[in-house]
Amino acid sequence: MSKRWKTGIFFIVVLLGAYAVSAHFMVHQQLYAHWQNRWHGNQAPDKNIWLPDYKAVIQAKPIASVTDLSGITYDPDRDRLLGITNSSSMAIVTLSRNGDLLERYPLIGFQDTEGIAYLGKGRVVIADEMLQRLYVVTLPSTPGPIHAENAPFLAIEINLSEHNKGFEGVTYDPVNDRVFAIKERDPRQLYSVTGMLASIDGSLQVRIKDLTNWIDRSVFGMDLSEGYYDPRTGHLLILSEQSDNVTELDEKGNFVSIRSLLGLTDDLEKNIPQAEGMTMDADGELYIVSEPNLFYRFSKSKAAVAQSQQKH
Repeated sequence: MSKRWKTGIFFIVVLLGAYAVSAHFMVHQQLYAHWQNRWHGNQAPDKNIWLPDYKAVIQAKPIASVTDLSGITYDPDRDRLLGITNSSSMAIVTLSRNGDLLERYPLIGFQDTEGIAYLGKGRVVIADEMLQRLYVVTLPSTPGPIHAENAPFLAIEINLSEHNKGFEGVTYDPVNDRVFAIKERDPRQLYSVTGMLASIDGSLQVRIKDLTNWIDRSVFGMDLSEGYYDPRTGHLLILSEQSDNVTELDEKGNFVSIRSLLGLTDDLEKNIPQAEGMTMDADGELYIVSEPNLFYRFSKSKAAVAQSQQKH
């Protein structure tokens, strides 16, 4: 075999290897998604969340006395954030919208609390990753312990894993009484559970639907850390910790927009390490928390972004 042939075969092997690595880490798919957003722009400004417009106004703020923060949700009834920890001392913690610790509700009898979503009227749904259960609990009027044995739950024991890759995130659609449960990976999966809250209040009418095809075709992330359903647009945000991005899907699971969480962007000083939780508030502000206790807030408000840039 001639030297030219050997050189050609070597370069082909290298190219195939590079493509395989890119495909495994979904690099070229992510690059294409970013290029599509930049090239086409926001085609429906009145309907989309449009992640490229969001800029960091608070970044890497440590939350005092909190460790292993794994999820976050917004409580519109009391205008506060609710975080959840999955350490040996599991708890629901309340935060201000600036990331200041306010109160703590110890969680007793749970195994691996990873996700939390607000349901309304002081109730939240908690995702237990190891058990693949969705617990519904009512927050006490004053901060105090919450016991798993007193909480109704729904178990979706599909593709149970011994490697702690069960339900990583949860979010709630209040219009349709629909909970979205997100399985981290191996495989990545998305389920909707409709009628869960109504069934707790009345007759049993729960419908479980596998929406994993939304993830397969539209989310370019190696894992799924969290989700957020936006009732204003009907769109779903998906957070990927390993791929450092957030993806917006429309009401049919089609790709809309993407935002990188890498420090290569113009507004983040450093990569967001181990992004685990995500939510939005009534004003459309976007919040992300990363383990063990870092707090981020993103805004589309030009005034808020300008003020943050002046501080830096």
